[in-house]
Amino acid sequence: MSMDKVMQFKNIAAQYCNVKAEDMTDDMRFREDLGLSSLDFMSFLGELEDTFDVELDPEQMSKEVYTISDAIRMIEAAQ
Repeated sequence: MSMDKVMQFKNIAAQYCNVKAEDMTDDMRFREDLGLSSLDFMSFLGELEDTFDVELDPEQMSKEVYTISDAIRMIEAAQ
């Protein structure tokens, strides 16, 4: 994924937490480090689907995606 798209991804994530996009690292975890609730995470996934024009399996995402880099890999695989 290009750096522009990674920043776009982080900007979306920043809307759901108290961490600025520029302060996010790829190994940050959505729940533990960014503080996303289950509802926030599902809303975040919906926004990612719209932005990156992909269809993500919520069950797979909740079981396999823990970090920013996990989510980026999942989006890349879905494109």
